[in-house]
Order: sequence, then structure tokens, then C-alpha cells
Amino acid sequence: MRVFNREREEHLHSLGCQDCERFITMLQLISIVLLAALLTAILVKGSEVPSSQEHDKEKQHILQKLDQLKAGLDHLCRPCPWDWTLFQGNCYFFSTFLKKWKESVIACQGMGAQLVVIKSHEEQSFLQRTCKKKGKAWMGLSDAKEEGQWLWVDGSRLQWRNYWSAKEPNNDGNEDCAIFSNGGWNDMSCLAESFWICKKPSWPCPK
Repeated sequence: MRVFNREREEHLHSLGCQDCERFITMLQLISIVLLAALLTAILVKGSEVPSSQEHDKEKQHILQKLDQLKAGLDHLCRPCPWDWTLFQGNCYFFSTFLKKWKESVIACQGMGAQLVVIKSHEEQSFLQRTCKKKGKAWMGLSDAKEEGQWLWVDGSRLQWRNYWSAKEPNNDGNEDCAIFSNGGWNDMSCLAESFWICKKPSWPCPK
């Protein structure tokens, strides 16, 4: 029953995100249709108004409306899906339920992302601070293929080791997957359940 409820929660969460994105897309399509209608009105008015002065005044009024519409479209643009957090050009999803490491990898892939791969000290600091508030969370780092050879899920090697907690990683009980803990990184059994973090690039918004 617990597994069924968790799968149902994940399914509803996925549908919720999809519905939000569809809603935003529909608003943008409606705005584009309105924009086309206003442009058509400019052409029609141009042929109906005899006075060039009145035509210029009407044109100026319509251009102001177009600027307002564009500002509204820019406001609608979200660089990240709902329930994701923006940081330095990337979107991060912090789960609200627990999974094993491999299940977390698959869950992120299902959302068009990957279990988080850390690329900078700033990113590490941001994620570590967030995990202190939300709880321990999986990252996309493992040495399951070869003990002591830590690889990210994108295939790249771990380039630094100073984020591990004291005396970690210690591989106590076949611990092959990395997790954010309170004091830094820790290695845990990949079969343990924890929160998890997904990462993907943000969407560009009009400037």
C-alpha cells in the first residue's frame, strides 16, 4: 500500500507540472493571437482613416498596446518549471519523497533532467545550504563500477574531494553512492532511501 501511494503521489506531481506548463503555453498562444489581431487592426485602420494625423495617433495608441502585451508575455515566461528552483542558469528539483539512488536517477531522467552533477563551488554551496534545510539528498555521484573511482552520472570523473565529511567516504557496508549530509558529502548504500535533486538547464526568456 505504501508503494502504491508513493507511485500515485509521483504520478499526480508529474501531471501537476505538466498541467502548469500547458497552461502557460496556452496563455502564450492566446497572447500571440491577440498580437496578430492588433497588427491586422493597424492595416485595416490605415485604409479607413482619411487624416494622416489621426492615423498616426491611432497607430501610436496601438503600438502602446503592443508594448503592454509584450511586457505581459515576458512576465509569463518562467525559466524553470513549477516547483523547480533557478540558480545560475540551471533549474533544480528538490524531491519531497524518498527513493533509492538508481530510482532517483530514473526519476530525474523522466523529467528531462539528471541526478545533479556539481560543476562549481558556488553550486556546491547552494546545494549544501538547501539540503541542510530540506534533509539529506542523493547527488549523481557513484563508485559502483570501481571502488574508489567516483564518477558522475554524465560519465565525468570527480575533480575534487574536499567536500567529503570527515573520514568520508569510508565504504562502510558497501556504500557506493554519494549523498548530501549536514556537514558535507557522505557515501551510503545505493539501496538506502533518501531525498534527491534533479538538474537541467533553464529556459531562455525574452530580453
